[in-house]
Amino acid sequence: MVSEPIPEPAYDVFVIGGGINGVGIARDAAGRGLSVALAEMGDLAQATSSASTKLFHGGLRYLEYFEIGLVRKALVEREVLLRAMPHISWPMRFVLPWHPDMRFEGTTPTSRLLSVVMPWLRGRRPAWLIRFGLFLYDHLGGRRILPGTRTLDLGRDKAGEPLMSKFQRAWEYSDCWVQDARLVVLNARDAEARGAKIMTRAKVTEARRDGDAWEVTVALNGREKRFRARMLVNAGGPWVESVIRDVAHLEPRAHIRLVRGSHIVTRRLFDHDRAYFFQGTDGRIIFAIPYEEDFTLIGTTDRDHEGDPSEASCTDAERDYLCAFASQYFERPVTPEDVVWSYSGVRPLYDDGASSATAATRDYVLTLNSEGAPLLNVFGGKITTYRKLAEAALAKIAPHLGVTKGNWTAGVPLPGGDFPVDGVDALAEVLAARCPFLAPKTVRRLIRTYGTEAEAVLGLVESKADLGRDFGAGLTEREVRWLMAKEYARTAEDVLWRRTKLGLRMSADEIAALDGWMAERGTT
Repeated sequence: MVSEPIPEPAYDVFVIGGGINGVGIARDAAGRGLSVALAEMGDLAQATSSASTKLFHGGLRYLEYFEIGLVRKALVEREVLLRAMPHISWPMRFVLPWHPDMRFEGTTPTSRLLSVVMPWLRGRRPAWLIRFGLFLYDHLGGRRILPGTRTLDLGRDKAGEPLMSKFQRAWEYSDCWVQDARLVVLNARDAEARGAKIMTRAKVTEARRDGDAWEVTVALNGREKRFRARMLVNAGGPWVESVIRDVAHLEPRAHIRLVRGSHIVTRRLFDHDRAYFFQGTDGRIIFAIPYEEDFTLIGTTDRDHEGDPSEASCTDAERDYLCAFASQYFERPVTPEDVVWSYSGVRPLYDDGASSATAATRDYVLTLNSEGAPLLNVFGGKITTYRKLAEAALAKIAPHLGVTKGNWTAGVPLPGGDFPVDGVDALAEVLAARCPFLAPKTVRRLIRTYGTEAEAVLGLVESKADLGRDFGAGLTEREVRWLMAKEYARTAEDVLWRRTKLGLRMSADEIAALDGWMAERGTT
């Protein structure tokens, strides 16, 4: 491998990791005037950040663990994020069914407290307790946009139709949906627009201190490139400890717990746009969420993960668990035959010594090694609080790099998000009028993917022929060229499973044709 010399001048910050935490920190730092480089060994959001349950939420179940601070922080952040990206995030209502005989595993702090002060409940969750939790959920975060909780009569409400008849009562509350992988890409684009250097398929092989700076070696495009930076940020996600030990050759002072979260996608199980929050007898919860119009997303599991995080997959046992869990609520049982796709991601949770994967904290921990050129390590975190994590990271970075600009990202839209929260329909109407040759489903998808940039993606087209080759499912050459030029896409997988989810609708032959077309244009 050919080695290239260190370029001048040196960067202020070099970020390892192109997941949501890495790109969030890169964007925040670049916006404060720092020179930033970021290296991701694969595609942006290739690991954990594209394998979430795809929610901006406070984490209702974390109230059971008395994680009030974490929940409040996330609830406040929901609406900040919603305003910044109304194309890829939108409000969603969640239905929480209940009946008097429901019982739950008793290891959470709330369960243990109830067993002492109300032993006659024997594991039951009284209605007043759930309603109190939802009251806290409504009021902890200063909610302004999202509607509050209401009670449902499932015998009359449409949300009760797909459920077993024993469920006659439910509560409906608010959270938000987000296209997680697009969130990562848009943060990277905004960071680049503010001066950051974003490198994908760029593996950091070594980082060593050299005087008052880091010398970073990166394998990129068959060459070995070296960079110099005043500070190193390790946002390696599931590989954060590996980066410390094997790349920086230091001993980790904090540790992570790798927890695998698996999801299944089925054909659409219900005919409305609300999601379900299901409580299990084992103390777990799962969601059943409307997904890509024609599907239902069910997840997630919480299992300790061993082995390479990149090889995580939904096991047959996890698939069957999710099917059986959902079948405790739906009138028509969910079976493995209903599953059209599954995915799994490994969450790098901070190891707080919790007894189970479910109980491990979802909050983040930042550690700073300043014995020489500073190294900031990112442990844990959740997608909803990525922007706050970035602010906290910059608070630690600022004293070492002389940063004077304060927090700035709240309320600043991501690319394509410069329109009102309730403005999607208006944008879709304008695009449909300008491009009447597009199918309504394609118009909605383009607005939900690109927002105000949808017209730029299409360019000055006047007919369907102007869009170029049709790869299937409404994906055209014009859009793929945009994704390659503007959004770092190099393969069909990047396009179909991260920039979009059109892989759910395309055949193996169509996917192979797209991959070949992209490869011919020198993107691999």
